[in-house]
Amino acid sequence: MAAKHQAPKGTFDVLPADEAARATVSGAARERLRAAGYARIETPIFEDTGLFERGVGESTDIVRKEMFTFDDQGGRSVTLRPEGTAPICRAYIAHGMHRLPQPVKLAYEGPFFRYERPQEGRFREFNQIGAEAIGSASPLVDAELIILLDRILTDVGIPDAELLLSSLGSPEARADYRDELRGFLRDHESDLSDEVRERIDSNPMRAFDSDHAGTRTVMENAPRMLDRLGGEDAEHFAAVRELLDEAGVAYTLDGSLVRGLDYYNRTVFEFTCDRLGAQSGLGGGGRYDGLVELLGGPATPAVGWAAGVERILLAMETRPEPETIDVFVVTGGDRAAASALVRRLRDDGLAADLDLAERSFKGQMKQADRSGARHALILEGDGTAKLRDMSSGDQRDVDPGAIAAELGGGGR
Repeated sequence: MAAKHQAPKGTFDVLPADEAARATVSGAARERLRAAGYARIETPIFEDTGLFERGVGESTDIVRKEMFTFDDQGGRSVTLRPEGTAPICRAYIAHGMHRLPQPVKLAYEGPFFRYERPQEGRFREFNQIGAEAIGSASPLVDAELIILLDRILTDVGIPDAELLLSSLGSPEARADYRDELRGFLRDHESDLSDEVRERIDSNPMRAFDSDHAGTRTVMENAPRMLDRLGGEDAEHFAAVRELLDEAGVAYTLDGSLVRGLDYYNRTVFEFTCDRLGAQSGLGGGGRYDGLVELLGGPATPAVGWAAGVERILLAMETRPEPETIDVFVVTGGDRAAASALVRRLRDDGLAADLDLAERSFKGQMKQADRSGARHALILEGDGTAKLRDMSSGDQRDVDPGAIAAELGGGGR
């Protein structure tokens, strides 16, 4: 007996029953972002490994232990993209987008890859929707992107998502804070996890993300950058908050929010949903004013976010059902005529189907019921037809040639 093949651990199959919900998420994101001027961009699924080492940060968990990296046949190190911002910044530089009117607004969706421990709603291959606005330092852009994600989550049926909001300040201001945090961590070093101790010098702020019980206890009293904002950083954050207040977007200030990538500065945010349990994140992002320059482009402010499609699907209060067929054609006679009629109905804009397994008349009626069709069109041998409402069982005589107009077909 042949062995059964299964999808690799941490991956999944998208089945027809799941597609309606996924299409709802994709459609809501595309419509909201299109209406706000965000144009679609697609970047390669694999990139030069150095892009992520430089852009995401060598001290991050993503680069240190979560990337799928391999040498291609030419001996070049390439990586399946673990996130979307660095590739989009690369494309911005490579295609001279800094010469376009700024900010350049970009939207994307697609698969990403991280070698994480698989769990509900978190996979090693996962899908994201995302948006980036590159070329403006205005708090208007921060607020616009946060509001767009808030509206998208509401559109798909997650009205109880909570927005966590913070600011990491400018890199210059954060340098002093990091020194203060390093001192605090060294004073409590014996209570920290081995991983946090190893990164006190390289990335002390990642201690806020630790799941280690001792570390979490220590971090409850750790100094927070949010409490040390001053000057332009404080003004920028106050402006973002004011814009969110005006838009009616509620938020919770969270000074422990640091995100998992090194490129963030100033505004950072995350949407969560308590119904998802401990792994409650839906999506988030922030400002990354230094990333384009770090990757070899001109100094360019930018802000963006990404949201996990699988996480959103778990949090949706109701999942949409697959679209139904308008009419299923049943015949006791000329199957070629039935097939020709189905083609005409489809050309007229109706979702139409027929039996393709040469079942009996009774078997075709069962198939019409299983298909979920709203109507069955029963062709009689004399050229007449009956239209049956599959929910009520009522049926009436109809002209087969007028079915498209009767059922609302719009033509193509």
